[in-house]
Formats: sequence, structure tokens, C-alpha cells
Amino acid sequence: MSKEIILYPSLFEDDYITRSLGPIVNDPDVALTELVANAWDAGASHVRISIPEEYDQTLYIEDDGIGMTEEEFQNRWMKLRYNRLKDQGKNVVFPDGITSKRTAFGRNGVGRHGLFCFANQYKVTTTKNGKKVSFIVKSNIDGQPIAVTDKVEETSDLHGTKLEVNVEHNLPKAAKIREVLSARFLHDPQFEVEVNHLVLDLENLMGGTEPTEIRIEGTDITLTGYFIDTTKKSRKSIFQGIAFWQGGRLVGEPSWSLGKNLVLDGRTALAKRYTFIIKSDDLGDYIKEDWTGFKKSDDIEKVYNAVEKYVNGCIDSVSTATIATITENLEPSIKESLKDVNPLVRLEVNEIIRDIVTETPKVKQESVNLAIKTVLNVEKSKNGKALLDKLSTMTPDDIDGLNELLSKWSVGDALAVLNEIDRRLAIITAIRKLSEDKTTDELHVLHPMIAESRWLFGPEYESSEFIFNNQMKTAVSKIFGDDKYYTADANYKKRPDLICLANSTIGVTGIPEILSGTGISQVRHLLVIELKRGGFKIDRQERNQAQGYIEDLLHSNLGNNCKVTGFVVGESVADNIGHKLQIEDNGILHTIEYSQLVDTAELRMFGLRRVIADRYEDIPGMDLYEQIKPTLFK
Repeated sequence: MSKEIILYPSLFEDDYITRSLGPIVNDPDVALTELVANAWDAGASHVRISIPEEYDQTLYIEDDGIGMTEEEFQNRWMKLRYNRLKDQGKNVVFPDGITSKRTAFGRNGVGRHGLFCFANQYKVTTTKNGKKVSFIVKSNIDGQPIAVTDKVEETSDLHGTKLEVNVEHNLPKAAKIREVLSARFLHDPQFEVEVNHLVLDLENLMGGTEPTEIRIEGTDITLTGYFIDTTKKSRKSIFQGIAFWQGGRLVGEPSWSLGKNLVLDGRTALAKRYTFIIKSDDLGDYIKEDWTGFKKSDDIEKVYNAVEKYVNGCIDSVSTATIATITENLEPSIKESLKDVNPLVRLEVNEIIRDIVTETPKVKQESVNLAIKTVLNVEKSKNGKALLDKLSTMTPDDIDGLNELLSKWSVGDALAVLNEIDRRLAIITAIRKLSEDKTTDELHVLHPMIAESRWLFGPEYESSEFIFNNQMKTAVSKIFGDDKYYTADANYKKRPDLICLANSTIGVTGIPEILSGTGISQVRHLLVIELKRGGFKIDRQERNQAQGYIEDLLHSNLGNNCKVTGFVVGESVADNIGHKLQIEDNGILHTIEYSQLVDTAELRMFGLRRVIADRYEDIPGMDLYEQIKPTLFK
């Protein structure tokens, strides 16, 4: 068989190594961390690093690991993206005479070229099986990304590898490198690292700390969590946050962020006091090549969710215990005062204690006592007389009713329910008044009230599952067209769920779900609400137009199984059209008046507006709208 002729060999840009290896050849911290990890993988017991104080001097890193033969150097060191796991497995091989067990960090063969961070050539001297070989490795030689330009051989009874480079750029600081390396490798009695003749005290973080096993459901990943109080362990600031350790090596930097979620604000006293160590031997396949973090994957999202749950649980338990202790140790005079105040003030005091402990975990009891005394004094001067005045004018039945309410409900629960009832009654009354006014702006007034109050259309639409996503946006854009979105002061790019037409505004939300078996997201139920301007009468043409929208949506990219429910709401409806229309199998269109909408909603509120009829009678509709507007887009 004749040898195949290569017409065009591979070509490489001059900066190929720099671009392909990323932080390893641009950040001294990462470069030296990777080279220490290489020594670990080589079964070394001792690593010596010498960092010069000035440029144009030699930096070296030397280990007493197993070393390499010339053939191993050629097939491993000089092979770009060398797959260590495939060729050598995950277990470290030690020099003769050393018995130990260690899991290798390396997987993708990129860390060994860390010395390119300091110059475009370096020297490798490696010894194994009685033979010592030195190589000069350069980057960008005759079209090759890296190549050996010189070699020297001699005999030796030792073993290990020494890397040397004349520092031309990125000169590291020895003190910082000591701190970085100390923070990125856990204590191992058989692994010692020395920087400029000072042996590093690699951190034994988990000593004396109770471990918690965290199993990641649906995976083979098991984590061990350690909750550390840094004020007791005297840890360095570099450990603040959540630190992931794979096989004894730090992944990335400790942080209070897990993916896109911020677990704690790092500026708070709570974040500065506690650290979480998450240790595992099962995350190797998910780590980025330079160990700066994890690759995005469903399994890592599960890890983040489980760790966030663990962290919140630990912090809650500590806060709860501290709050209980602080509350129990309040001064006797404060406890006596709390017996005489109304339940709302006691609730406020409890919230204040919780906030203080959360923000300042080490707060002194005296400081809390002073804060509570101040609150009680303010409450006495502010509310005492007013509360007595109100009680003095209450009928015996009102007082009995209040007493019965407080015996069954907490004040917080009662306030939450009453506030929501009051808010809904205000919305009902505002809609009733404004929908009759032809000057009412449905885009800025009616639509925010109604679209953000889906409970008006029935309890089934109150779910927080209703959202607007890209799949819905695609369907809406094709049906209505961009030219119909724009008005003088409406921005479709900011609110793509709103369609602004000449006499109405349409809002679209839906419930997406993941289809079983396929894992594909599809919209299960779409809600379309078209609101006509105040005083507008819905005729057959308007109804038919809405029917067409729903038919188009049923045949859009949303799928055949999507249910579409539409409401067209106006001040009145023509006599010659029905109020409910079935459209194909999965579509329903309701044509209703604003008065019907609010009457039905009021019935669901058990007719409470009639019970307290005078509460909103004399308040203009726009005044009610301004009152409830801050609650519409929370």
C-alpha cells in the first residue's frame, strides 16, 4: 500500500499555545498550581519551588516523583491534549519503595505547560530507571505549536523531574504563591511543598468538624459537607464562601455563588464568619481543564441545588439557636414590657432580633437589649394612646370578635390575609369605576391591574406557574406581527407579552411543562386576555377577531396539545353574540363585561365588599389605582 501524500499539513497561529491553554499560560497562580498538581500526579513526596525576585532570573519547580523515560516524555509530555485517564488511569504510580494511595488530578494534559506563562521556552530534566534526560521545549517553532530543540543525556540513580524557566513576563510574588498553594491543596502527610525554602502548611480544613453526607439524587455523586466557623478555626480570608474540593484539590475559588444563584452576600458578617467545604471524589469528570470551575451540566445543577439546601439548613440552624438564646436572655424588664404590648409589637420585636442575628451573628446580648428597649419606647409613645382610643370606641361584639380572632390566628397571619383581602377589594372597586370611563387608558391602568390579578378570571389562573417564555414569544410574534406592538410610549422589547392594538391591549401568559419521555419543554396552557378601552362595546367583529387569534395560536409552534383560554373584556357586549365559544378541541373564548368580571370575583370574595360597603364608596377610581399600583409588579 502506497504512502498517502499530505498536500496541506496543519497550520498554527503564533499565539496558538497562549489561546488554547488560557489561564494556565497567563496566570502565574494557575500555572504553578497546575505544576504542583503534576508533581502530585507523579507520586512526589516533596516539591521545591524557587521564585526569583527579578525578571531574567530562573524560576524552577522540582519534585522527587517517578519521573519519565525519554519515550514517556515524547508520548505524554509532547502530546497536546494528552489523555491521562485513558493512558494511565486515575491512580497515581509511586517511585519504588513508596506505598501509598492517591488519585490523580490531571486528565487533559494541559497543566504541564504552565512554564509558558513566564517565557516561550523552558527546560525539562527528568530522571527514571537510571537515566537522566534534559530537554529544551520551545513554542512556535517552524509552524509547530511546541517542539524540543535540544536534548542532553546522562546517568543517575535518582528519580523525579525538574522544570526551569528564565522569567521574561508574569513574575510571581513568592508570598502570594505560598498563600495560593496553601489554599488549594489539602493536608497530606506524604506531600510537602516548599517555596523559597519555606515549607507550606497545607490546610487540614476538616479537622474537628462534623461531616454531613450529601447524596445527589439520580447520580453516582456523593459529597461530604463541612460547616466551619472561621472565628473558631482561625481560617484565612481566602476560605470565605463555599469551597469545592475534588480529591484534595480546590476547584476554582471559594465563593457564595452556586451557578447563577447567590446564596449569601459576601459583605455580610454572616458570610465573613462561616465557610463551607464540599469534599468529593466523584466530580472529576465535571471540572474544567484548568480547574477554575465546573462545566455546565444537569448533574452539576443538581449538585448546586443540593449544596444550597445544605448551606441554608446549616445557617438556619445556627441562626435559630442564636435567636432562641438571645430571646431567652433578654433583660427581665424587657420581658415584662413585652407582656403588656400588643401582639403586633411582639411580632416586630421578634423580627428585629432575627434581622440583627442574621446581619451580625456575633452580636452582644447588651446590644440587642438596647435595640429592643429603643423599639419599645418608640412604640409606647407612638401607638399606645391611639390603640387605647380605638379600643375605647369598639363595641363589645367587636372586642369579643378581635379576642376570638387572636386566639386562633397569629397576628402575622391575620395581617397577611386581611391585607390581601383589602388589596383585592380595592382592585375590584377600581375596575368597576374605571371601566365605565371612556378616557381610561387600558394600557397603563386597566391592563396592569387585571393582567397582574389573574384571580379575577378564576382560582385556576392564580398559579405562579403562568409565565411568558421564548416559545410563546415566537408564536405571538408570527400571529400579530411587530408593526402592531408599537404605540407612542410602549416598548415591545421590554414587554413582549403585551400586544398594543388600536382599541385594546392583549396580554399572553402560559404554563410550560417538560414532556415525559422526551425531556422537551412545551406550553401546556396559554391564557390570552384582551382588554378593551373603558366604555368600549364588544361586537361580533371584535369577538371574531379574538376567535381568529386563538385559532392561530392553536396551530402555532406551541403544539397540538396546548390548551388556549381567551377572555375579551369590555364595558358592554352586543346582544347578538354569545359569552362562551368553543374553538376546535382545545380552545375556549369568553366574551364578558367588566362588571361581570368584578361581580364574579366579588362573589368569590364572599361578598365582602357589601359587608364593608362604605370603605371605598367615596374614593375615585384613579385614587384606588394609585393606592394599589405599587403592589402590582412585585
